[in-house]
Amino acid sequence: MDILYTCRTQIHMVKNVWEIIASIIWACFTIYAIWYFAYAKHFAPITYNEARILWKIHKQNTNCNGRRWREIKRKDTIIGFECECGYKHIQRRPIVSELPELPNKETPLGNTKNIAIKKLHTTYESA
Repeated sequence: MDILYTCRTQIHMVKNVWEIIASIIWACFTIYAIWYFAYAKHFAPITYNEARILWKIHKQNTNCNGRRWREIKRKDTIIGFECECGYKHIQRRPIVSELPELPNKETPLGNTKNIAIKKLHTTYESA
């Protein structure tokens, strides 16, 4: 018998198969988690005025000749609009997102800044 001979029995092969299956399951779970946290979205409700303003912006940006628009509703809430030209806008937001910052009672509305601006600018105002 050769000492360097590697024993390949059915038990060894089954262990290798289970390792392969486990690594494939972990890879699928990782891909799903990345998709869920980065790309999965749900419908976000908007007001009638926001839909109207978005329609006007659509008309200006695309030189649309449409004169009418209609609301797109889901469960009695407006989630978008459809233009007469066929353009549809549906407001979506990631499932996992930060909540907007609300102004405190101590801070007047004039002193609060938009969250996006706070995140983009790293410089601080000197007093």
